[in-house]
Amino acid sequence: MRIRITVDKIVGSCPVFREGDQIVVDGADLVLEETDAYCVWAAMSFTPYLIAARKQVPADELGLGSDSGPYFVQCLDPGPPTTSGGTVTFRIEPDTDTSI
Repeated sequence: MRIRITVDKIVGSCPVFREGDQIVVDGADLVLEETDAYCVWAAMSFTPYLIAARKQVPADELGLGSDSGPYFVQCLDPGPPTTSGGTVTFRIEPDTDTSI
């Protein structure tokens, strides 16, 4: 199952992502043609949940959202005043785009 990770919100500044950027994962593959940007540091925040998303574990069972909606996780960068960066919130959900 393909998983789509979307940059939902940025607080502060992020040198890699813009709101709305997307990352698409298909199995173990990063789908480069459909991925806008990628950050290895941010990936540490969403990678642990890819298998659960693929198995459609409800977000509320993991404490990452409500009901069976998308998961929400944040980048590990705390942002100002601790760092000069920013915190990125990612939305993780099964990819329902059937046009591919």
